[in-house]
Amino acid sequence: MLAPREELHALQRARLDSLVERARTHVPHYRDLPPHSEAHDPLEAMTATLAQIPVLEKSAYRENPESFIAADIPKRELLRGKTSGTTGTALPLWYTRETLAEEYAAVWRLRRTSGVGLRDPYISFGGQLVVPFEQSEPPFWRTNHHGGQTLFSLYHMAPRFLPAYVDAIHASPARYAVGYPSSLHLIARALLAAGRPLPRGQMAAIFTSSESLLAFHRETIEEAFQAPVRDRYGTSEFSVSMTGCPENHLHLDMEFGIVEIEAVEETEQFVRGPMLVTGLATHATPFLRYRIGDSATRLKHPCPCGRPGDVFADVDGRIEDYVVTPDGRRIGRLDHIFKEQRDVAEAQILQENPESLEVRVVPRASYGPEAERQLREEIRARLGDSIRVELRIVDTIAREPNGKFRAVKSTVKFGENP
Repeated sequence: MLAPREELHALQRARLDSLVERARTHVPHYRDLPPHSEAHDPLEAMTATLAQIPVLEKSAYRENPESFIAADIPKRELLRGKTSGTTGTALPLWYTRETLAEEYAAVWRLRRTSGVGLRDPYISFGGQLVVPFEQSEPPFWRTNHHGGQTLFSLYHMAPRFLPAYVDAIHASPARYAVGYPSSLHLIARALLAAGRPLPRGQMAAIFTSSESLLAFHRETIEEAFQAPVRDRYGTSEFSVSMTGCPENHLHLDMEFGIVEIEAVEETEQFVRGPMLVTGLATHATPFLRYRIGDSATRLKHPCPCGRPGDVFADVDGRIEDYVVTPDGRRIGRLDHIFKEQRDVAEAQILQENPESLEVRVVPRASYGPEAERQLREEIRARLGDSIRVELRIVDTIAREPNGKFRAVKSTVKFGENP
């Protein structure tokens, strides 16, 4: 059972106070940070503490990420990671096993409340390279028998291959599925087109993350899998976690982080705007009032599902289009191309027809022939050799009306492939 709202605020306040003191003492970037508020009321104290902390921009972290590492954690205990690089700007990260365990706990709380057990078999649709792109015969998946996971390739979802995916899913003992909304939506469409939705009750739930879950995604996935979709919003920086509920809202995992909204629009029902996130589990590299780059709509009234704490209608900022290859594969979530590209400041993929695409690159000073070779290699590994790729060096990439830009923008219609 989740604690009442007042207890959650008290827990947040205690963790924030501890984090601020650790940051002031052990983190070079925060050595001049003021002490936390001594106010009695937890919510009042958190508001006062956060108000005196400057907003952390990604550019500040990018300039000197090592200055955010806590000196009291032995280097041997630090784990390395990177941000998703959706904008082509992956950032180096450091975290501890304890931080990772806290995120897993938030994930598994969602799964357990959805009727899923720790040892239940499942299928997943992530960005890993499961089988070689050149492979043209099934299976386009691999099974981790120890973990009960069957991992499907995102890079072989051509119409002629999808029947094999449908057969494999029907043959699977999986109790749930995890993956990107765009990929699960393609599979759901294939299940329905074949007239083979899963039997009701075969799966307990479908868990989506990493992209914006759109209404048509949810409707089609739930119809095909005959199970509810539960979305989750998290970040590579471990600075925020939100998990879905039966009302299709996102609930802040409040012991994991604090979210402030820079109001752009506000009514009696909600407040909408960019998020400033403070990760309460970021022991190795504290992120305090971090402008994560996404916007959210926080509701001002309790959720009908009954879960206490902060509740959000949606988070905006993770929408991507598919790339369509000449042989008809539809591939989403291509930010993996840019994960290792430290010489690329920003990048965007544009596609107007299945035969070709354009990759716009804003280079860093270090960008050169070797960086271009590596970039092309990553593109080919995921899209193959048949599609024509033009790399175009640009000074800037135009933003969308919300101030962000999409990593992939395509005008190709689903009917425009073989």
